[in-house]
Amino acid sequence: MPKKIFIHRLGHGLFTYRRTVLVLFALVTLALGWAASTLRIDASFEKTLPEAHPYMATFKQFQQQFGGANRILIALHSKSGSILTPEFLDVLKKATEETYFIPGVDRSRVTSIFTPNVRFIEIVRDGFAGGNVVPGTFKATPEGIEEVRKNILKSGQLGRLVSADFSSAMISAELVDRDPATGEKPDVFKVAAALEQNLRSKYDGPVADVHILGFAKVMGDIADAAGGVLKFFALAFLITAGIVTLYGRSLALTVTLLGVSVVTVIWQLGLLSLLGFGIDPLSILVPFLVFAIAISHGVQNIGTLTQEMAKGHDVRAASLAGFNRLLVPGVAALVADALGFLTITLIDVPSIRELSIAASLGMVLIIATHLFVLPLLMSLLPLGPEYRHRMARTYGRLDGVWRAISVLATPKGAIPAVAIAVAVFGFASVGAKHRAVGDIDAGVPELWGDSRYNQDAAFITKTFAIGVDIIQVIAQGPKNGCVDHSVVEAIDRFDWHMRNVAGVRSTLSLPMAMKLVNAGWNEGNPKWRELPRDSRVLVRASAPIETSTGLLNDDCSVMPIIMFTVDHKAETIDRVTNAVEAWTKANPSSKVSFRLATGNVGVMAATNQTVRAAETPMLLYVYGVVLASCLVMFRGVAPSVCVIIPLILVSVLTDAIMALLGIGLKTSTLPVAALGVGIGVDYGMYMFSRLNSHLGGGRGFAEAYLQTLRETGSSILLTGLTLAAGTCTWILSGLRFQADMGLLLTFVFIANMLGAVLLSPAIAGLIDRVRPFRRVEGVVGH
Repeated sequence: MPKKIFIHRLGHGLFTYRRTVLVLFALVTLALGWAASTLRIDASFEKTLPEAHPYMATFKQFQQQFGGANRILIALHSKSGSILTPEFLDVLKKATEETYFIPGVDRSRVTSIFTPNVRFIEIVRDGFAGGNVVPGTFKATPEGIEEVRKNILKSGQLGRLVSADFSSAMISAELVDRDPATGEKPDVFKVAAALEQNLRSKYDGPVADVHILGFAKVMGDIADAAGGVLKFFALAFLITAGIVTLYGRSLALTVTLLGVSVVTVIWQLGLLSLLGFGIDPLSILVPFLVFAIAISHGVQNIGTLTQEMAKGHDVRAASLAGFNRLLVPGVAALVADALGFLTITLIDVPSIRELSIAASLGMVLIIATHLFVLPLLMSLLPLGPEYRHRMARTYGRLDGVWRAISVLATPKGAIPAVAIAVAVFGFASVGAKHRAVGDIDAGVPELWGDSRYNQDAAFITKTFAIGVDIIQVIAQGPKNGCVDHSVVEAIDRFDWHMRNVAGVRSTLSLPMAMKLVNAGWNEGNPKWRELPRDSRVLVRASAPIETSTGLLNDDCSVMPIIMFTVDHKAETIDRVTNAVEAWTKANPSSKVSFRLATGNVGVMAATNQTVRAAETPMLLYVYGVVLASCLVMFRGVAPSVCVIIPLILVSVLTDAIMALLGIGLKTSTLPVAALGVGIGVDYGMYMFSRLNSHLGGGRGFAEAYLQTLRETGSSILLTGLTLAAGTCTWILSGLRFQADMGLLLTFVFIANMLGAVLLSPAIAGLIDRVRPFRRVEGVVGH
């Protein structure tokens, strides 16, 4: 056949000039190794934003005026039980001043009771008076401290910047989008380091406990845990080396396979650096997923080599035979993997797009390193007659196992296997419906619940009324809208409605503040806490409220409603955003519009909705790519169906397990979905390419399948067990998202292995009984 002739000629040419090819391989490795050494860790808040989502248009439009979502919260808890002591107030003042000089902090948005943008208003005989909560002339005398206490009560900051029991105080800050001096994005790792060195290490001591939250701090904690992550990857590497050595019975083969697989990762990282990409801490698993898929293809090479040498061929002939046999299914599988990973770009989040590109690039590189270079290197290994005899003695030892499994290709084995698969699919489909898109837990799911960060989050949530999660709805009206009763009354009704939605802890809005001012003008009588209808009285009620409060802009045409949610769980976010959209739909207004959303919860809502909207199209594209690759490879629908059905089953099972374990679908878990399909495609491509070659010469389906198992079964089982043994060690990681990924990947590797070896032949056997597979008479696998 022309295809076979082309492959044989290609293989002959490569092996003739193999030393030249390997020298080029070494030179490329040196160059890309140098490039990989310059790769930077790149984690910016901007990369997590779903740019095309409508919420993000609102977010970016009003980010400068009302702040974004990249906040830092520093809570200081007094060990004496009261913040009203000279020692604590001195620490709080110094910590506030230190916060101004954290790299990337927007100094205009630093707030604490010591900053001039935190003021109080009180009713006096002549009207209103106000000032800074902590006066510029403050002295830490009993009288001065008492004055601060009274000012805090007047300021309305109790529960916000000061806890209700006066035991803790808060410093809030925001990071700039771009440094005005350099034009660069803030380095989150420098920010995290400065928070630890300049705040926690200095002020966490005998006077106060320091608790710090923020995106930069999360990234810093994850990066700090990277050392532990690498230890587990090293352990997985050693386990893989041990199992491959037992299988190939040659340390030289193991070193060659692992070395080429590591080089694949080096090439990937080097090319990412040359293309101007960095690597996000939450995408740190991608190079190891590439390594895993590289190992799976390399094991096929070792399996073919050992089989050919057991038949008496020398190492060069065996390597060449492996190249000829594996090139087409390997390229087909890896192209399907690469295109499958590219479908993740449907999720319009820069960090996810970069993850997708990195993974797809890795798949393409495996074609070069494992389908071309690895066979050439193996052909140079010192595997002589002794090794051939050793392989010949072990060849056929698993025939009993393969004969037992081959029963699945007959009706008596296939019907129960398919029935069990259908039942499992039904149960898994029910469970998969409960898998959430977004976070399941109140804290940061990438870290364990007992991590310092999540403990800090729990403390702040418990101690302060405002919580750590904010979503802002932007109310837009005409200029001077705050003196138009219909405008402020609509905002007030919306505020009241949202305050009573489950999951909303508290709210802040301009009408709420105006009511308090209006009552103040009337001797503080609570019955005057209403919005006046007269525009002149509305002017008086809104005048004392400054733009620095974040409740209005300069011309009073934009008035945010700030909502503090109890947490950022997916169900809470969905409930709040659905309530906003339902209210605005039921209460249309020609004067005021309500736009979602800013704040960290607004960003999470947009991300969750983007992932949810793209999930089904992404999976359809993935399976479409796999189907197309199978049709091209096998030139028939039946083998393609046999490969895809187990993949679908494993995908649904993975969703069900995620729901059971409380793992939400988000940027850090997305690669598992694509990887599950990728590994399954690899198994199916190799197996059915051999099966097709044996369906000839008068062989029955079960007999052809038995021969296929003899040639590929050991490699598939070894690949699944090796990868699972390596990733299961991650479950002990100190980083929760690595432990979750380890658990899911272990399941995916085992399930895909079982699907390829047990379910695919059962489906194929039944199909063959109804509509026989295409057979080429007189052709027997070689």
